[in-house]
Amino acid sequence: MLSPFLFEGVRPIWGFEMVIQTRRVSSFLLVSAAAAAALMGMMSCGGEGPTSDEMPMAEDVPVMLLESSTDPNAIRPLTIHVPDEVLADLQARLSRTRLPDQIPGTGWDYGTDRAYLEELLSYWQDEFDWRAQERTLNEFDHFRTMVDGIDVHFIHQRSPVEDATPLLLTHGWPGSFTEFTQIIGPLTDPESHGGDPGDAFHLVIPSIPGFGLSDKPTERGYSPERMADVLAGLMDRLGYETYGAQGGDWGAIISRVLAFKYSDRLIGLHSNFVTGGVPSDMENPEEGVPAEELALREERLRIRSTGRGYSEIQGTKPQTVGVGLNDSPAGLAAWIVEKFHGWSDHGGDIERSFTKDELLTNVTLYWVTGTATSSARIYYESRQARNSVGYVDVPTAGAIFPEEISFTPRKWAEANYNIVRWTRMPEGGHFAALEQPDLLIDDIRAFFRELDQ
Repeated sequence: MLSPFLFEGVRPIWGFEMVIQTRRVSSFLLVSAAAAAALMGMMSCGGEGPTSDEMPMAEDVPVMLLESSTDPNAIRPLTIHVPDEVLADLQARLSRTRLPDQIPGTGWDYGTDRAYLEELLSYWQDEFDWRAQERTLNEFDHFRTMVDGIDVHFIHQRSPVEDATPLLLTHGWPGSFTEFTQIIGPLTDPESHGGDPGDAFHLVIPSIPGFGLSDKPTERGYSPERMADVLAGLMDRLGYETYGAQGGDWGAIISRVLAFKYSDRLIGLHSNFVTGGVPSDMENPEEGVPAEELALREERLRIRSTGRGYSEIQGTKPQTVGVGLNDSPAGLAAWIVEKFHGWSDHGGDIERSFTKDELLTNVTLYWVTGTATSSARIYYESRQARNSVGYVDVPTAGAIFPEEISFTPRKWAEANYNIVRWTRMPEGGHFAALEQPDLLIDDIRAFFRELDQ
């Protein structure tokens, strides 16, 4: 009879010595090990192994499935509830995690630090309470509706102030709508959070196609340009003729497209990720740019040059990397959390910027919805699309956080946007709504207040 434990020991295998550490393993692993041993035995005796037709096929990863509607115009309420079997599968996979070695003393230099990942995975398996996170997320008003053939999930949190300003908040990668949970209350109901009711917003917070609780595209072409069309259609479906837009990462890029294509609908664009390269129509683009801004841009370029491998992979072969991300929760956590570490302002301790619960709520959402691959495809689709975005004449605010992954000098930004507000923040990084919610809230309020004057 096979023991439920593998005992510490040294055993020669094909000329190598392998140390097997004591740990509890599942019967699945033991059966797999026995099958592998039997197969090796047949091979060593000259026998033939099972054919491909006889080999069991791996089952699909259990994921949360959401029902579609026969009425394409229906706006259907949604309550988040991940099936028990999906969470059980997650736990089983975490229990079978096999981490790689790491050179001692290298920390995060080569990628995700193994010591921190082990700590995070242990917390995920033993302490993290997804049901508690579900209850928190379900405090907001969730819906789904069909736009451009995609069932789009969104939070629609209306303010108690009837004439509040409609505002579209859009996330990017590797984030999700969960980034905004800390700012929803203060923006929709400022009076209850010590603010002015005149600064109230009706919020629409979508999961962009391929992410979170929205459908995965089943055809090519869901680029930022097409996603902007989807979000414009969503706002139209909700009855908002004019509104503001705010975003970071891909959310900022999509919002920029939205402001360019639908300038008659947008009253203002607030971005914490102002993109724009060297203006081609400037004879000397560095003339008039403060030396401090040029130095900051070069510093950001240097840092980014050692951390953009993910973009090359997802921009060229997202399906390949998606196999591992969709099969291993540990791999998915390492892939995502490395970016939260690398792109935030934490001084060496990631949990100065994010709690484990915040990190794992986001990672778990990717896992239970099976969207690691579909979300990565936005990089590929963006590269295939023709960039048709020109100057954005919608009034634009830039909220510039010091540890953002890139920096555009204001003069260059003004060549691409109608910049009316430019705020250099004292601290914070790429995930502004999670890292520095108060700074972001204050700047959003100030910008749209100024537009009303």
